[in-house]
Amino acid sequence: MTTMKIAKSLTDEMSYSNRVGVHPQDLDENVKHIFMKTSAGDFCFSLVRETRMPRGTIALSGPQRKWAYVTVGEQVRVTNFSPSSEQRMVCQVVLDAEYIGKTQDTTRVDSDALAREFQQLCAGVVLMRNEPLVMIIPNSSKKLLLNVKSILLSSLDSKSTKESNIGIMNANAGCTFERGEGSSLNLTGKSKGKGVIQTSVINPDWDFDKMGIGGLDNEFSAIFRRAFASRVFPPDIIEQLGMKHVRGILLHGPPGTGKTLLARQIGQMLNARPPKIVNGPQILDKFVGESEANIRKLFAEADEEEKRLGPNSGLHIIIFDEIDAICKQRGSMAGGTPVHDTVVNQLLSKLDGVDQLNNVLVIGMTNRKDMIDDALLRPGRLEVHCEIGLPDESGRQHILRIHTAKLKENEKLGKDVDLKDLASRTENFSGAEIEGLVRTATATAMNRLIQTKGGVHVDTDASEKLQVYKSDFDNALSNDCKPAFGRAADALEGLLTNGIVNWGSPVARALEDCQMLMRQAKFSDRTPLVSALLEGPPSSGKTALAAHIAKNAGFPFVKVLAPSDVVGYNEPAKVHHIKRVFDDAIRSPLSIIVLDDIERLIDYSPLGQRYSNTVLQGVMVLIKRPPPPGHRLFVLATSSRRELLHELDILNSFTAIIHVSNLSRSEQAVKALKEMNLFDDKQCQEFHQKTAGRKLWIGIKKLIASAEMARQAENDYEIPTKLIGLLEDDQALQLPNC
Repeated sequence: MTTMKIAKSLTDEMSYSNRVGVHPQDLDENVKHIFMKTSAGDFCFSLVRETRMPRGTIALSGPQRKWAYVTVGEQVRVTNFSPSSEQRMVCQVVLDAEYIGKTQDTTRVDSDALAREFQQLCAGVVLMRNEPLVMIIPNSSKKLLLNVKSILLSSLDSKSTKESNIGIMNANAGCTFERGEGSSLNLTGKSKGKGVIQTSVINPDWDFDKMGIGGLDNEFSAIFRRAFASRVFPPDIIEQLGMKHVRGILLHGPPGTGKTLLARQIGQMLNARPPKIVNGPQILDKFVGESEANIRKLFAEADEEEKRLGPNSGLHIIIFDEIDAICKQRGSMAGGTPVHDTVVNQLLSKLDGVDQLNNVLVIGMTNRKDMIDDALLRPGRLEVHCEIGLPDESGRQHILRIHTAKLKENEKLGKDVDLKDLASRTENFSGAEIEGLVRTATATAMNRLIQTKGGVHVDTDASEKLQVYKSDFDNALSNDCKPAFGRAADALEGLLTNGIVNWGSPVARALEDCQMLMRQAKFSDRTPLVSALLEGPPSSGKTALAAHIAKNAGFPFVKVLAPSDVVGYNEPAKVHHIKRVFDDAIRSPLSIIVLDDIERLIDYSPLGQRYSNTVLQGVMVLIKRPPPPGHRLFVLATSSRRELLHELDILNSFTAIIHVSNLSRSEQAVKALKEMNLFDDKQCQEFHQKTAGRKLWIGIKKLIASAEMARQAENDYEIPTKLIGLLEDDQALQLPNC
């Protein structure tokens, strides 16, 4: 405990800081707050050190001396005040405000501007209930006298709050201003009046339904843990720990999954300065140096406040949508201007350069994380990477509940609509696609009331009773709404025109092996990646077999990658397309990729044994690349050139190799013709009699095509003979004398 003499504040700046002044050598440099014991009680103040102060004195402003009942020259006892952890977290303060002097001015004063100024002015200052404070109205010379009416503290976990008589002001704490009794002060804005509730650094009462976000609870929790938890603590604690706040978050994932929506809500969630939201392309400018200047302008306000207040500065949020437009890999823009490179350099210097800022939070959003410069993704820059993926069933149900809330509230949602059932049927739907589904179902219901005869007429009487039923959602799912990352139903149906013909044990064995591999991919914990090659002669049914397995596997994501999908692509474009298919697949927990005719994908030509090594290496790497934890991938490839794949050393990339055989006996052909209902019993018997004992070698696909051609004969009794002739001409059936 130290005895000191009361003195007046040396300058107006010292008075308006709402701190008391001491000489730097009078108290230990680690002392930031003191208790002053006077005849009227104990009073707590924060310190400002000034070398011009006489030794052994402590300077108080007029309002402070009046509040503590002390006079100039009076001796008081001073001791160190070390606030507890809870006292450091003021999340809300209510202040009575009035003009200093006899000012009678009814000019409107923006309470929100007052709140921002007070947050900066008193950040880190200890506040006590009924303490008088002084400040200047922003952009004015008028002075205000404030009185601390109430202090609300937040707990460490930000789960609860409580009233207190003392606390340390936080730069992000909420401020409410009330007009003092008898004052002419005219306050406007959200921070005015009784009952105004503002958030603390983190609002603990998040309601995802009201915010319009669904299915992102886990992602939001991860962002909070990595990026915001440190901002709950006071600046001096963070300084003692020697840590810096996270300054950047990257939200990436497929289109329509809620990245932009989540970023906007993060900006509103924090009690910070209003977020600056910019689209990446808006930064670019045709004039030299203007793009970099646009970046500097975004950080100018935060830069000025950081220099003025240091660690007590409030939080500034900058949101970049489509950040890949301005932060491409440096050096990747061949033949163009280096504007993208300099924009990246400017952004890096603001986040993690010599004059780095610690009071900013940059949130970037992109669908193409691979295009962003690697330096920007390192710790200290956009270090928190959060993938906003496709919602699971629980998330889809949550999103459906959000988008049908209005229908339900107004009794427009049919009672037969089961959101849980809809969630189970919308696998791989993004949040935007689910919103589109609800919109389409509603439009379908509205169309029932539109009459088109003799013009367009709406039955207004019936519209009051309009209901959106389950059948409307069924119609939308069947006809209009298909997920971008879903099952390739149309492609699979096109490959299964004739179904699977079980003409013998070779087919049954191949089917059984494929089913075993499918179950391994679906259930095995040790092999989340399973790949199989279906090899065999041309037209033996390999593609149909792969499509049959993929269709009946029950995997939510199925993609068919055929040579026809990349016709006209150059090598880099083809590799990019194949990689994008694999990248899309691993976003789903269960995925199947069918690589049809793999030798055609790698541009193989038997003339000169030519192929694309670039595509080959890309396919080999992607086939062996394991999916992320918790995801499973099954790759089915087909090929008619096993010996070629052996020479190219790609066979070792597959978990298993399954042989698909041609039909080799007359009995097998007869069974196939019967199962496909191509021949009747008499025709099958005749065909068998004429081909028994002869060598047969034909693929099922070729047999079906030849049988259909033979069925075009004018007389039914000619059909078996026509088929035999076609097989002989094609050398699939040897002549009797061979």
